[in-house]
Amino acid sequence: MRLRCAVLDDYQDVAAEAADWSAVADEVEVVPFGRHVDSEDALAAALAGFDIVVTLRERVPFPASLIARLPRLKLLVASGMRNSVIDYAAAEAHGVTVCGTASSSTAPVELTWALLLGLARGIVEESNALRSGGPWQSTVGADLHGRRLGLLGLGRIGGRVARVGLAFGMRVSAWSQNLTRERADEVGAELAASKEELLADSDFVSVHLALGDRTRGLLGAAELALLKPTAYLVNTSRAAIVDQDALLDALHAGRIAGAGVDVFDVEPLPAGHPMRTAPRLLATPHLGYVSRATYATYYGQAVEDIRAFLDGAPVRRLP
Repeated sequence: MRLRCAVLDDYQDVAAEAADWSAVADEVEVVPFGRHVDSEDALAAALAGFDIVVTLRERVPFPASLIARLPRLKLLVASGMRNSVIDYAAAEAHGVTVCGTASSSTAPVELTWALLLGLARGIVEESNALRSGGPWQSTVGADLHGRRLGLLGLGRIGGRVARVGLAFGMRVSAWSQNLTRERADEVGAELAASKEELLADSDFVSVHLALGDRTRGLLGAAELALLKPTAYLVNTSRAAIVDQDALLDALHAGRIAGAGVDVFDVEPLPAGHPMRTAPRLLATPHLGYVSRATYATYYGQAVEDIRAFLDGAPVRRLP
């Protein structure tokens, strides 16, 4: 009897074609889930008959309580090599092997700039007006050249975002708790003296920090109040870094020019969620890593992880 493998959150129905699954086809039945399962009870019921689960990024939490309700589960494959929503101790205690895959910063860097440019030039508003017979030119774009780009975080993604900003002729500043002048110099950015200085001085602020105890709620009402009324905020990192209620208040009050957001406190967003209708907001449904090349890596290496597990020699084990 073949093992059963659930592929979660395959929204676009592409998991089967994004990689060659033939290496495990004789031993594993692959079952894509096209819709998100959003409660632990529903997940426990849906996954009860599966031996392997492939999950994308941190879309689905696997706490100890859920793992304990999945007695057949033997292998959990998570895309990327870092995942904060899996209880690794519980997995080990229940005999569940956890493996990861490689990941690339290319797709989130490109989406960051898609959001930033879309905000700066009013792309969505102008395109919608053109297609619907609306006014011919109704916005005045914000220039990038000569303006200051402030980056919260200067790691793999933040560093590449910085280099694109420099190519546009922007002045780039960066700050994080552990950022050194040497790292800032490496990518051609200025080291901001403080988070507050960066927020007050920047025309565009982009978030590129990992979520943790020190970064959760890093930008609240007081921090957002430091932004210029002409400034734009972009968050393609983690929703909890920016206080969502405070951001909604700032957008509705017009205290900032706009925001580009790819991450949310609840995903997928419920139909009536206030982020769906907020003014001055360019929002995308967590597309940061959703690209053909990224999916080829995720699913291709998921197949490798499964094959290695079946052969008794798991690879890319987490944590």
